[in-house]
Amino acid sequence: MAVVKLTQVINKPVDVVFQTVVDVANFPKWNPTTPSARKLSAGEIGNGTRFELEIKGFGKVEQELREFEPDKRVRLVPSFKLLTGGHRFVFTADGVKTRIDHELEMTPRGVFKVFIPLMGMMGKKNLRDTANALQSYLERT
Repeated sequence: MAVVKLTQVINKPVDVVFQTVVDVANFPKWNPTTPSARKLSAGEIGNGTRFELEIKGFGKVEQELREFEPDKRVRLVPSFKLLTGGHRFVFTADGVKTRIDHELEMTPRGVFKVFIPLMGMMGKKNLRDTANALQSYLERT
């Protein structure tokens, strides 16, 4: 299992940051690792909402929001035969700023377990790029 952690502070209120993260269909607007995305579930965004994301290096992957607590935490969990895990975001309000503690877990299944070291390297780069892009997007707007 590869687990990568990163903490960042974004100069925007927690509700703005949280809404940007959970609106997964809009990831292509700011996330360089996601060329396309679409919402699959009907209704409001919340626990169990499903999306399809095209992720560089992985192709199209269905993902679901779990651990959904508005302005506090959410986990984006892939539905992928070769890999389990997900990206957990924990949000902490700090006045007009928001601290995000990221935890990206990637656990290959079956014969793909030999790729655990590679997953760690890919995960670090992906998480760093995603966090930087989120911060740049939010602080620019």
